[in-house]
Amino acid sequence: MTTSTPQHTNSEIEQHVLRFIEQHTKKSWDVDTDLFASGAVSSMFALQLVMALEKTFDISVAGDDLKLDNFRTVTAMVALVRRLRDEDSGE
Repeated sequence: MTTSTPQHTNSEIEQHVLRFIEQHTKKSWDVDTDLFASGAVSSMFALQLVMALEKTFDISVAGDDLKLDNFRTVTAMVALVRRLRDEDSGE
């Protein structure tokens, strides 16, 4: 099977997510910081984050994937993007 979308490394995904969050919060973040507990992420910003991930990585985040735990940390978002990309390329 041929994959039509470019594959990104975990580091590339991580860098993109960090850059997006840092641009919007004007702060640097550790990949394992709980963004919701820290107050950095509001529900409105979370929606913007979902849309940015979908557009950048050509994924669709819906249903059970929209749960808060998938967006709590940068590490969790990287895992979500990788899983959704792997599911998409496997079908």
